[in-house]
Amino acid sequence: MDNGSIVFLLIALVIGLGLGAAVVYFVMRSKAQALQRDVDVEQTRLLEEAQLKVKQMELAAKDAAIKIRDQAEAEANKRRVEGQREEERLARKREDLDQKLERVDQRERKSNQRQSQLDKLANDLEKKNAQIVTELERVAALSQAEAKKELLQLVEADARADMAKVIRQVEAETREIAEERAREIVTTAVQRVGTDQAAEVSVSVVPLPNDEMKGRIIGRNGRNIRAIERATGVDIVVDDTPEAVTLSSFDAVRREVARIALNKMVQDGRIHPTRIEKLVEDAEAEVERVIKEEGERAAIEAGVPGLHPEILKLLGRLHFRTSYGQNQNHHAVETSRLAAILAAELGADVKAAKTAGLLHDIGKAVDHEFEGTHADLGAEFIKRFGVNNPKVLNAIASHHHAVEQQSLEAIIVEVADAISGARPGARRENVETFLKRVHDLEDIAKAQPGVEEAYAIQAGREIRVVVKPESIDDLASIQLSKTIAKQIEDTMQYPGQIKVTVIRETRATEYAK
Repeated sequence: MDNGSIVFLLIALVIGLGLGAAVVYFVMRSKAQALQRDVDVEQTRLLEEAQLKVKQMELAAKDAAIKIRDQAEAEANKRRVEGQREEERLARKREDLDQKLERVDQRERKSNQRQSQLDKLANDLEKKNAQIVTELERVAALSQAEAKKELLQLVEADARADMAKVIRQVEAETREIAEERAREIVTTAVQRVGTDQAAEVSVSVVPLPNDEMKGRIIGRNGRNIRAIERATGVDIVVDDTPEAVTLSSFDAVRREVARIALNKMVQDGRIHPTRIEKLVEDAEAEVERVIKEEGERAAIEAGVPGLHPEILKLLGRLHFRTSYGQNQNHHAVETSRLAAILAAELGADVKAAKTAGLLHDIGKAVDHEFEGTHADLGAEFIKRFGVNNPKVLNAIASHHHAVEQQSLEAIIVEVADAISGARPGARRENVETFLKRVHDLEDIAKAQPGVEEAYAIQAGREIRVVVKPESIDDLASIQLSKTIAKQIEDTMQYPGQIKVTVIRETRATEYAK
C-alpha cells in the first residue's frame, strides 16, 4: 500500500470519527433535552399539586374559622339569653323582696300603733290599780304587804292544786296528740320494713361424734388443747357435757374462728399442733371472707353505697355480735331502713339518717379492744375513714345521749334504734338479767323521798310508785315522775321504754257503830 492510500484511509478515519462524535453529541443532546422537558413537566405538576393543596388548606382553614365563629356566636347568644333570664329572675326577686319589705314596714307601723295603745292602757290600769289598792288598804286597815301575805297563804293550796290539774290536762292533751302522730309514723315505718324474729345467740358449743374425741382434742399432756387456745385466743371448756365441748371468749370473731377450726379437726380426725395452725389459718380466712360479704350485704340492703372498706369490715364483724339475742348486723340494717322511712315522713335528710342508722352501733365491733363507749368509738372511727357529715357523726355519738343531739336526724336514729330493739320478737333476755333489771327499777323509785312503795309491772316496762299523800302533793308528784324517769335513763340499760306512774291518794276511814 502506498502513502496516498494510507493518507486517504487516515482522512476517512478522521472523518468517520468526527461523524460518530457528531452523532453521539446529537443523540446525547436529544436525551438531555428530553430529560429537561420531563423535569420541567414534573416541576409544573408538583407546583400545581402544591398550589392545589394550599388552596384546599386555605378553604379548610376558612371553614374552621367560620365554624369557630358560628360556635362563638351561638355560645354568646346562649349566654346572652341566660343573662337576660337571670336578670329577669333577679328583677322578680327584687320586686318580691320590695313587696315583702313593704308588708313588714306596714306590720311594724301597725305594731307600733298597737304598742302605743297598749302602753296607754297599761298606764291607765296602773293608775286605777293604785287607786283600788289605796282604797282597799283604807277599808281593810292592812298594808299592801300584809294583805299579800294573807292572800298568798289562803290561795297557795288552791293554786297548787289548780296548777297540778292544768299541768295534767296539758300533758294529757299533748301526749295524746303526740302519741297519735307518733303511732301513725311508727306504724307506717314498721309495716314497710320486713323484720326478723330474734334467734338464739350463736352458741359456742362444738358437737363431737363421741366422748373419745375429747381426749384427742386435749392431746398428750394437754398439748393439743393448749395449741388450739394459743392459736385462736379462746378458752376451751371440756366438761361432763356428753359429746360436746364449749368455747369461751369475749371476742365473737375469735370464737367463730375457733368453732370452724375445731369442727374441721373433728371431721378430719387429725389433731396435732401443726395441723391445728393450718386449720386455724384456713378458718381465719373463711371468717374474713364472711365478714367482707356481710359488710357489703348490709350496705347494699340499707342502700348506703361508697363506704370505706374498713368501715364495711367492722360492719361485717357485727354479724357475729348479738344483743339480747338480736343480731347486730341485721339490727343495723333494720335501723337504717326505719330511719330512712321516718326521715322521709318528717321531711329530714334521708341520706344522713339512713347512713347514721346503719353505722350507729359500729363501735360495738371494737369496744372490747379500746376504751370508751361504742357510740364515741363508732363516731371517731367512721370520721377517720371519710364520713364527715356532721349530722351523721352527731347522730352516732348521741344515740345514747352521751353528747347533746344537734339535729332532727339524731333524734330519728335514736327512735329507729329503739323501735328495732323494742318491737315484739326482736330481743330476749335471760331470767337473771330480767330480775336484776326489775329490782333496779324498784330500788331507784324507793330511794326517792316520800315514796311509800314501788312495783315493777308489765315485764319491767312500767313502774308504779305509791307516795305518801301527806309528804308529796299533786305538783310534787308530777316532778317526782320526771325525776325517776331521768334517773332510770341515766343509770340503766334496757330495750324500748319504761313508763313511770306516780300514784297519790288520800283515804278517809270511819266505822259505823
